[in-house]
Amino acid sequence: MTFTAKTVVQVGQGTRRFLAEVGAFALLAAKTLRYLTSVVRDRRLILKQMEHIGTDSVPLVSIIGFFTGMVGAWQAAYQFKGLIPYSFLGAAVSRAIFIELGPVLTAIVIAGRVGASIAAEIGTMKVTEQIDALESLAISPVRYLAVPRLLAATLMMPILVIFANAIALAGAYIVSNFFLDISSKMFFDSVQRYFHLKDVLGGLFKALFFGGFTALIGVKVGFSAAGGAEGVGKATIRAFVLSSTIVLILDYTLWTILF
Repeated sequence: MTFTAKTVVQVGQGTRRFLAEVGAFALLAAKTLRYLTSVVRDRRLILKQMEHIGTDSVPLVSIIGFFTGMVGAWQAAYQFKGLIPYSFLGAAVSRAIFIELGPVLTAIVIAGRVGASIAAEIGTMKVTEQIDALESLAISPVRYLAVPRLLAATLMMPILVIFANAIALAGAYIVSNFFLDISSKMFFDSVQRYFHLKDVLGGLFKALFFGGFTALIGVKVGFSAAGGAEGVGKATIRAFVLSSTIVLILDYTLWTILF
């Protein structure tokens, strides 16, 4: 087989695997949406996942948000120096936080903490045949495992983003006030003057998609795990890589639609 023919075969096989993965993901999403009618019956499972995904993520989101705001203020001041008055710093940092930094960084953190943990948990259940046991008891693994995680991630991600935005803005204010000699009035007047509700709502809208896709990817990768402990480890890494990549792709796609 010539080099060109071999390349074509490899590209074709890669494309076929990619389309198969996309199709399997779409089927899982459709099955998950079909079981949304079981929300009331499975409310305890959903609340448990909301606690795991939302409440337990607050400390990490707080740290990331606080230092993101501080770094954002320093970077804005560096870019403004000699070009733009510091009176615009609050507006620049707050809009960057609301539109991009808050939603995207929070989503990547959740992809690492939650998406990977979902894949590891479900992957362990898969390789130890616990999912087969659920099916033998006439319990749908999609309803029991996928739906609570999807709903919890979709609902809690915007709440985490709101929290991250507030913490990041506080971090930016501390740097501006204590290190850059920008008064509280100047900073918050700038934030208020150039504040647009569309910026905040757009970031929260993106967060809904980030949360939903992160959970579905973790579930899909977990259901596909095989090969014992090594397979679970690979599934965990794969879930994080795919979730982070999808977050950035969705961020660009939704940006072109919303703004």
